[in-house]
Amino acid sequence: MAPDRRERFERFVERKTGEAAAAPVGRLSTILERRNNDRLRTIGNPWTRTHYGGEFGLVVPAHAETALSLVFVQSNDGNTGATNPASLGGGPTDKHLIYEGLSRVAADAVLAGARTVHAGAFFSVWHPELIELRRTLGLPRHPAQIVVSKQGRVTVDALLFGVPDVPVFLITGDEGARRLQPWLRERPWIRHVPLIGDDLRPVIDRLRTEEGIGRISAIGGRLTATELVDAGLAQDLYLTTTSIDAGEPETPWYSGAIPPALEVITKKEWFDDGASIVFEHALIKGLD
Repeated sequence: MAPDRRERFERFVERKTGEAAAAPVGRLSTILERRNNDRLRTIGNPWTRTHYGGEFGLVVPAHAETALSLVFVQSNDGNTGATNPASLGGGPTDKHLIYEGLSRVAADAVLAGARTVHAGAFFSVWHPELIELRRTLGLPRHPAQIVVSKQGRVTVDALLFGVPDVPVFLITGDEGARRLQPWLRERPWIRHVPLIGDDLRPVIDRLRTEEGIGRISAIGGRLTATELVDAGLAQDLYLTTTSIDAGEPETPWYSGAIPPALEVITKKEWFDDGASIVFEHALIKGLD
């Protein structure tokens, strides 16, 4: 890694870790717990169990499948689109315990659509207790980074594209590959994964069989999430619902023709400045 690039990343890691360590993370209370032990494995350490209120559930994929979870925070009126996701009202507990924490601590990779990847984007876990939990799970310090862009229209100076020590997989079609060829040639650590048509299943299968990416945390955007659901690839949803009306109007996490049926297996609540925030873990039904 070039010295200026390495210094930029080291400053970023230091800042993110410091923010997470200093954040006031609340404690969740359990409203509902309905788990099927055949479909779930659980993880945790004393710190996460204290704040989350028990073990955190991970879906166990069927044979020859990738475990792929969707992660969203939505406003009280059901919007997930926002220039600044913090404006949706999830607060520090959602950010550091759920979104940048338990939902990706066991992931081999974090997947995002191109619209989610801004200049400062790099997706990992940052709280020292979650860093330690990831270590005890036998995983690398940072998950691999997966970016989906059919046309190859990506923020080329995004931080995640400049860290050669962390695998990056760019899923794009022929047009995008042609557009980005000179840029990719100069960055051999970014692996182009061809996308043929609109079907993401062969790509996700290839990442599992050839690259060892068996568990993916997909953090949006909602168009990418919809494609994953419609392809039958998304198995569960981690959804935080805040108490405020905010975000871009009419931007639900799923934007397709037929919203999937959900089976809520965990429901928890906490309060931020007196306002209730609800977290749900739901199975996306019809995938058995």
